[in-house]
Amino acid sequence: METLARFIQHKRNELDLTRKALAIASNVSIEEIEEIESGKELFLPVTVRQSLAKVLKCEPSEIKRLEKDIVNDIVSPEVIESLKELILKGAGGLKCPKCGAPLDTRIARMYDLEDNLILHPKAHCTKCPFQIHS
Repeated sequence: METLARFIQHKRNELDLTRKALAIASNVSIEEIEEIESGKELFLPVTVRQSLAKVLKCEPSEIKRLEKDIVNDIVSPEVIESLKELILKGAGGLKCPKCGAPLDTRIARMYDLEDNLILHPKAHCTKCPFQIHS
């Protein structure tokens, strides 16, 4: 079964691009590319999906069909929003609302089409498939 991580790696390799080259060409951070290709990032913001598709010479829908939005049916939106706020405030020691294991958190720094900095809180559970994406 093809995964988002494998698809992005395959397309990047077909075009003979390094992760860094893909990051620069798509205006997506190298950290985000690494998270996608390692399978930690399973759902992409529309702007990231479109940027990657343009550089990888594919349709955004080809990427979207491989994404997994596993959060929406598992945890209430209020809990997700609360965790996002805590991540943005720098709170540490956060636990997964699904299984109680530690959350691995970070803040992705992205830029919109007008070059404005946007901070996106991200998290994934160290034990189960729970994750927070923006």
